[in-house]
Amino acid sequence: MSYKDNERQNENNDHVIVGRNAILEAIRAGKTIDKLYVQEGLKDGVISSILRSAKKNDTIVDFVSNDKLNRMSKDTKHQGVMAICSAYEYADIEDIFKRAEDKGEPPFIFILDEIEDPHNLGAIIRTANLCGAHGVIIPKRRAAGLTSTVVKASAGAINYTPVAKVTNIAQTIDELKKRGMWFACADMDGEIMYDCNLTGSLGFVIGNEGSGVGRLVKEKCDYVVSIPMMGDIDSLNASVAAGVLAYEVVRQRLGR
Repeated sequence: MSYKDNERQNENNDHVIVGRNAILEAIRAGKTIDKLYVQEGLKDGVISSILRSAKKNDTIVDFVSNDKLNRMSKDTKHQGVMAICSAYEYADIEDIFKRAEDKGEPPFIFILDEIEDPHNLGAIIRTANLCGAHGVIIPKRRAAGLTSTVVKASAGAINYTPVAKVTNIAQTIDELKKRGMWFACADMDGEIMYDCNLTGSLGFVIGNEGSGVGRLVKEKCDYVVSIPMMGDIDSLNASVAAGVLAYEVVRQRLGR
C-alpha cells in the first residue's frame, strides 16, 4: 500500500497519513511532513527509521498515548504512528529575496510569530500578496502550517506568495538583519504606525492571536508599531491587523 492509498483528510482539512510503511514511503517520496505523532514506548526498527528521518528533516515529533492516536486517526489502523502533512510545498527564504530582486524592490516580508488559526494564516498570505509583500515566514512549532484550510483561505495567493518555515524566528531576524533588513512588530503599546518609517527593506512581525509577539522576538525588532484604536474594545483579529499595517507600508512606499 502506498502512502497515497493511506492518505486522507481529517475534519480540519489537514492531510493525514497513517501506518508505518505509508509514512516511510511518504518520507522517501519527499513529502513535507509538518508533524509526526508516535505512540509512547514503541521501539522497533521501522519506528526507529521513521524517527531518524524525522530528526534529519527537523520534523516536530510528539509522543502520545495509543488512545489519543486512536481518537486522532478515527480508529484507522495507525500502527502506532501518524503524520500531518503539508498541503503545499514550503519555499526557502532565498526564494523570497529572489522575488524582491526580480521586482527591483526592497524586500517586504511578513513574519508570523505563532499564528495558530489556519484561517488567519491563509488570510494573511492573501493580504501579503495583495499588498506586494514578497513572502511570509512562519515557525515550525506552535503555529499553523500549510494545511488545506490555509490554502483555501488564501484564495489562490499561496500560488504566488512564497511561505518559508524556520526553526527559530528570533534567530531568523538576526540573520536577516545582516542582510540589511529592519523589523517592526505589532503591539498595542507601540508607536502609532503613521509616525513610523516603514519604507525600505522591512520585516513586519505579527504575533499570536492571544498573547501577541513573544518577548524575545519583540526585543529583536527595531520598531514597535501600533494601530490607533477609537472603539470600545482594544484589539483586532490578527489577520485584520496585518492588513491594516500592510497598507500603511504600501502608503509609505508610494510616498503618500
